[in-house]
Order: sequence, then structure tokens, then C-alpha cells
Amino acid sequence: MARYTGPSCRQCRREGVKLYLKGERCYSPKCAVERRKSAPGQHGSARRKPTQYAIQLREKQKLKRIYGLTEKQFKLTFVKAEKFKGVVGENFLSLLERRLDNVIYRLGFTESRKQARQLVSHGHVQINGRKVDIPSYLTRPGEEVGIKENSREIPYVKEGMEKSTAKVVPVWLALDPAQMKAKVMAIPAPTDFADIQVDEKLVVEFYSR
Repeated sequence: MARYTGPSCRQCRREGVKLYLKGERCYSPKCAVERRKSAPGQHGSARRKPTQYAIQLREKQKLKRIYGLTEKQFKLTFVKAEKFKGVVGENFLSLLERRLDNVIYRLGFTESRKQARQLVSHGHVQINGRKVDIPSYLTRPGEEVGIKENSREIPYVKEGMEKSTAKVVPVWLALDPAQMKAKVMAIPAPTDFADIQVDEKLVVEFYSR
């Protein structure tokens, strides 16, 4: 399945919650979820009692859309999470958090994960001083993530860093704002992605059917 290229706000309305896909707009009165509570489409306002399958599907779709993955990428990440020791749901979220595009977003270099994915794909990001243009690159403890020196003047990167002072950087990342670099200190723990309002147990149940 190809990556979704339609309006981001439509995805939030479909899930009925803010997925924070458009950066600052999500915090303003212009947010589509605030203005139109119903799901998109002709029958969006219809009320039906969802089945257990529908509940699991919606949680899966919500999480996939938050991180901006295709169905294939999402499923492969879940399969990888199943191979690790521990709780599958927590392993899954940890792998999603360690993606390079998500790390760039968490550090405040961009206002959304979509912007972060574009920044990485265009070759503006380095790992330990070397260019990495793969958004799905899995960061590891001890690695240094940074923006290339000649890319630090990109308007939305500068704007993102100016606003990042109000953004809480996860404890598993040590940010040096002046150098636009950060060090991955540890594997993210469950408390580090508590802001992701998704019941990962339902996602595990969906794939375990």
C-alpha cells in the first residue's frame, strides 16, 4: 500500500483524536478535530456500536498514522518487535520511537514527523558525522544525531529550533541546541512514549488474530 498523500487533518478526523500531524496548526483553533468532530465522508456522523475488530483496527490505524508509516513498514516493525524479549507492545513502540525521522522530530528540529522524514530523505541529517538519508534507520545508544552544518539555515529547521525551547526532549536523548546535535543515551522506556495516546495491547491483539 502506498503512503497516504491526502489531507493530514482528514486522518485526525477519521480517528476522532488529534494525531499532531501538522505541527503548530494542531494546537490552534484551526485544528480540524476542534472545528469538525465527526469523521469525514457522507456517513461520518452516523453512530454505530463498533465491533472488537473495529476497535483494534482503529488503534492500529491511529498508531500507524501518528508515525507516518505505510502498512508494510508498520507490519515489518511489529514482526521485528515480536522477536525481542519482553512485552511485544512496548518493544513495538520502542522501535517506532528509535526511527531516525521520529528522533529528529522529538529533538524539535521539525514541527512534525512528516517534515522530519523529508529532512532525512533529502540528506540533511548525520549519524556520527556521516550522512544518513534513510528515515527508518534505527538509532542506537551512543550514536550522535545532528543536522549537517550547511543545512542548519533551512527556514523550517531554524523555526523548529526556536520553538523547541518549549518542547520537552525525552530523557533518552541528550540535546545540544547550540550545535544542533544530540546523543542517544538509552533505549526508550515505556514512560518515554506516554504521550502516544494509543492502547498498544489492542494493536498486538489485531496482529495476533
